[in-house]
Amino acid sequence: MTEAVLWGGTGHSRVLRELLGHLGMTVAAVIDNRKIEPPFAGVETLRGIEGLKSWLHSRLNDSAAPSYALAIGGGYGRDRLAIAKDLDALGLEHASLVHPTAMVASDAALGKGSQVLIGSVVATCVRVGTCSIINSRASVDHDCVIGDGVHIGPGATLCGQIEVGDGVFVGAGATILPRIKIGPDATIGAGAVVTKDVPAGATVVGVPARPLQAQ
Repeated sequence: MTEAVLWGGTGHSRVLRELLGHLGMTVAAVIDNRKIEPPFAGVETLRGIEGLKSWLHSRLNDSAAPSYALAIGGGYGRDRLAIAKDLDALGLEHASLVHPTAMVASDAALGKGSQVLIGSVVATCVRVGTCSIINSRASVDHDCVIGDGVHIGPGATLCGQIEVGDGVFVGAGATILPRIKIGPDATIGAGAVVTKDVPAGATVVGVPARPLQAQ
């Protein structure tokens, strides 16, 4: 079976391990910058980029280099992009992962390292950037353009012709109406209904969505 390493030992790593199994892949190691309890029995846990380098060096004569996937969910898209740059520099292949139950249109384009999780839909003419996550049962309708390092949360609905900038986080169950533009690094709260454009870096919540007021 093809091997992959996972960066991140949180709950998202368990989601990706299950998905990798469906794709005929196994987890060879888990890497995290923090000192963590091993998330999987029998799978080596490595500390940061230096731990990964040492592990790869120890395997030079044993097997081909594994691919990698980033088990970093939430609103940490910029972190995913930065870590991907480091791992690409080591010559590792960033795996794009699509769950067998997801529906991806034949003319949709998925960027390197994208993740399309269980039961989600990516419709015709959609473009998804690198290191972006379309989480469980999310729906991205026709002609949407999703930037790099984006996370579309579970059950979120993006209607047609929406533009989503880099680093955006869309919370669970949010709905974005057609032809809306979401600026880079914006956050859409869980359950929000977005009816107008959202500027870069803004956080919007509620129905209809409004800027979150500082406390």
